[in-house]
Amino acid sequence: MFSRDAAADRAFLRDVLGLAHVDSGDGWLIFKAPPAEMAVHPTDGESGHELYLMTDDLAGTLAELAGQGIETTEETNDQGWGTVAGVRMPGGGTLRIYEPRHPTALDL
Repeated sequence: MFSRDAAADRAFLRDVLGLAHVDSGDGWLIFKAPPAEMAVHPTDGESGHELYLMTDDLAGTLAELAGQGIETTEETNDQGWGTVAGVRMPGGGTLRIYEPRHPTALDL
């Protein structure tokens, strides 16, 4: 993840999202990622990747973050496979969060 304000985004991940971390030196935090899934989608454009955090209650997660002053950057969007929203990180980037409707691979 690249940021215009890495220190603020690290604090957001640590203090707001509560992600476990280690300090590898000089405040360079390395975060334990939550359980993850990966999918590969076809494209006719440029190859790339996106990061989404998963939740089992998107509305509740967004309400909790709003209570901490975190701005939503996009309306909750129904994608069929799940609902998606974005929140503003302090460095100006958007972190997307989704609630899946599909079977998940988390417990494999």
